[in-house]
Amino acid sequence: MAIDFNKFDDDETIDVSKEVGQVWSIANTLRGTYQSDKYKNVIIPMVIIRRLECALEPTKDEVIATYEEDKSIPKEILEGISGYSFYNTSKYSLKALLSEDGDLKANFISYLDGFSKNIRNIIYDNLEFKTEIDKLNKSGRLLGIIKKFSEWDLHDIDTVKMGYIFEDIIRRFSENAEAGDHYTPREVIRLMTRLLLAEGCDDLDHNKKEVTILDMACGTGGMLSTSYSYLKKANSSLQVRLFGQEINPESYAMCLADMLIKGQDEENIIGGIQTADTDEEEKNLVKDPGDTLKHDCFPEQKMRFVIINPPFGTPWAGKDAKEGQEEAVRAEFKKGEKGRFFAGLPATGDSQLLFMQHAVYKLSKENGRAAIISNGSPLFAGGTNSGESQVRRWLLENDYVDAIVALTTDLFYNTNIGIYIFILSCPAIKRPERKGKVQLINAVDFYKTLKKSLGKKRREIDLASRNAITKLYTDFDKADSKYSKIYDKEEFLYKEYSVYQPLQRNYTITEERIQLLRDKGKLNNFFNEDEYNELKNSDTTETKEIKKLRSYEAHKEAFYKIYEILEAKAKSDGNQAELFKNKADFMKVLKPLFKDLPGKYSPSQKSSLLDNIADGLSVMDKTAVVQCQITKNMLHKNEEHTENYIKEHNLKRDKDGTPLPDKETSDSEIIKLNMDVEKYFEKEVYPHVPDAMYFDDVGTGAEFPFTRYFYEYQENENADDLLKQFMDLESQLTKQVQEL
Repeated sequence: MAIDFNKFDDDETIDVSKEVGQVWSIANTLRGTYQSDKYKNVIIPMVIIRRLECALEPTKDEVIATYEEDKSIPKEILEGISGYSFYNTSKYSLKALLSEDGDLKANFISYLDGFSKNIRNIIYDNLEFKTEIDKLNKSGRLLGIIKKFSEWDLHDIDTVKMGYIFEDIIRRFSENAEAGDHYTPREVIRLMTRLLLAEGCDDLDHNKKEVTILDMACGTGGMLSTSYSYLKKANSSLQVRLFGQEINPESYAMCLADMLIKGQDEENIIGGIQTADTDEEEKNLVKDPGDTLKHDCFPEQKMRFVIINPPFGTPWAGKDAKEGQEEAVRAEFKKGEKGRFFAGLPATGDSQLLFMQHAVYKLSKENGRAAIISNGSPLFAGGTNSGESQVRRWLLENDYVDAIVALTTDLFYNTNIGIYIFILSCPAIKRPERKGKVQLINAVDFYKTLKKSLGKKRREIDLASRNAITKLYTDFDKADSKYSKIYDKEEFLYKEYSVYQPLQRNYTITEERIQLLRDKGKLNNFFNEDEYNELKNSDTTETKEIKKLRSYEAHKEAFYKIYEILEAKAKSDGNQAELFKNKADFMKVLKPLFKDLPGKYSPSQKSSLLDNIADGLSVMDKTAVVQCQITKNMLHKNEEHTENYIKEHNLKRDKDGTPLPDKETSDSEIIKLNMDVEKYFEKEVYPHVPDAMYFDDVGTGAEFPFTRYFYEYQENENADDLLKQFMDLESQLTKQVQEL
C-alpha cells in the first residue's frame, strides 16, 4: 500500500494553550502548600480523574443502577455498559461532592474507591494520590481543587489533543528532567511513523488486518498514539494492537489512562507499580514490570512495528544502575542467540543499544520494521571488540539497518543535542534494491524555527520538512545525493590490524638505561612498590589480593637488589659501557650478574625476569640484528613484504625464522572490509613506516562515522583578504576613539 501521507499529515499545530493555561492556573492555587516542582503530584492525578469522569459520564447512571441491583456483578458487564474497560460505581462526581454534606475527604476517597481496580491502581498505587488528598485536606485546599477541576470541560477533547495536554503538563513540571526522558515531540514521532510506513507496507490495505506496535519505553504513550492514528487514518479497518512498557509510575499512569480510553487492552500496557488482592496474586507479582532491561513483558508476541525513544546515557550496570538490571542483562546475554541481548553488551553507562537489540528481538521475521531514536553514541562509540561495535556488526551482517537519518539540534524540550533515527527492517521485507544497502540521510537542515522557544526546543520538523525527508527515503538511489547517500553494508564493517616494526634493539647498562627500565615498568609484575604499600596497609580479605601481596613480599628484596647490581655495573663501566646489537650477546653479560639473586625461581621464572630486565634496558635501533622466532606466525599477513625489506636492506638475523614484532612500536590500522589491505598499506603506511608488519589479531568491528560522509571542504579565506579586513576594522575603531 502506497500511503498518501498528505491526506492526514498536516502542519496544523494542536493548540492546547487554553487547557494547559487552566491547569497552570489551578496549580498556582497550590502555592504555599507545595513547592512548584511538586504541583504535579496533585495536578496529574486530578487531570486523569477528570478525563476519566468525562469519558464515563454518558453511561454513569446506568452503571450505578446495575451495580446497586447486584454488587457482586461481574466487572465485564459493567465494562460493557460503560463502553470502556473501566467504570465507576460511586454515586459521587467531582461536581456532586461540592454539594454533599459531611466529610469532603471521606466522600472524595469514596468516589475514587468507586473506580474499577485498574483505575485505582493508577490513582492510588502509581500516583500515590491518597497522601496528597490528606495533605490537601489539612491545608484547606481540597475543596478548591475539586471545584476547579469539576468546572474543566473535557467532554469534547479527543485522545490526540489529550495527549498533547498530558505532555505539555509533563514538560512544564519537569524542566530539569534528564535528556531523553518523558516524551518525544509529536512532529518527530510523525516523521518516524511516516518513515516506518513508507516501505514494506503493501499488505496494510487488507481489510481488518491485525497490526501490532510496540514501544518498550512508552512514557505517556505519545509514540503509540501517533502511530495508531496514522494507521487508522490510512486504513480504518486495521485492527491495531498497541503494546507498551514504562518504568516511570507517573508516565505509565497517563499512558494507561489514555490507552484505556482508546479501547486498548490494559494487559498490553505494562509498568508502574502493580498490586495484588490475594496471596496468590502477590506471589506472581513482578518487581519493576515495566523495566525493559529486566523483562520482556510480551514473550510470545512478535511485532510488526517497534517505535521507541530509549533513554540516553542511562547506565545498566554499576552503582548508578537500577537494582537488578545488571544481573538481568548479563543473564539474558548468556542465553546467546536465544536471548534478547544476543549481539553484545555495550558500555555499562549507556543502555541505548540494549533497547535496540530488544527491538530487533521483538520484530516479526516476516515483516517487522522499527524506528528508533538515538544520540550519536550508538553510531560510533566503542573500540573494535566492544559490545557497541559488535552490536552494529550484527545488525549490518544480518542486513537489518535500512537507513539512518540525522536530524537537527534543538528539537527536544529538555535537551538541545542532535539526534538520529535508525530505521531497521527485517531482511525479508526489504525490496530487492535495498538488500545489503544502508541509506544515510543528512536532514540536519530540514526544520522550521519556532517563533517562541518551548524549553530548549527552538526548532520543529514541519510538514514541508517531513515531506522532504520522507521523499529522500523513498526515492532511495534516485534521491538528491547532497542529502542522501547509499552504501553497501560492508562500507561500515572493518577489520583492525595490529601494526609493529621488526624487533631490532640495542642493549647496554648505563644510568640512563636503568632509569628507562624504571619508566617502562618492566618489573612491575615482579614487584610494584606503590601497589605493595597499598595492599600492605589495607584490610583486604580477597584471596587474589592476598596472594599478590605475598608474591610482592617474596620479591621485594630481589627487586631492590636488581637495581643495586645494575647501578654498580653502570658505575664501574662508566663511559666504557659496551653497546650490544644482538640480544643473545647481551644476555651473556646480563645472566652472570644475577646468578645469586635472592629468592627461589624456576628456570622459566628466572628466564622471564632476565628478559624483562633486558627489554627495559633496550632502545630501538634499525642497525641492530632482526630478532626472529623459529615458528611461523600465521597472523602475520604481510610476511613477504617484511622478508623483502630485510633482504633489500641487508639486515642480519639472530636466527633463521620469522621476524618478531617489537611490542613497543605497537600501533593499529582500521581498514574497511571492502578495501584491499595490502594496497591500503602501500598507500597509507609503508611511505611512513616502510618495514611495518601487520597482524590480523584484533577482530572485525563496525561503525557509522556519519558526518564524514557529508563533509564538504570549505577553503580557508585568503590571508591577504583577512589582513585587509583586520586593518579596515582597526582603522574604524581608531576613528571612533578619536571622535570620542
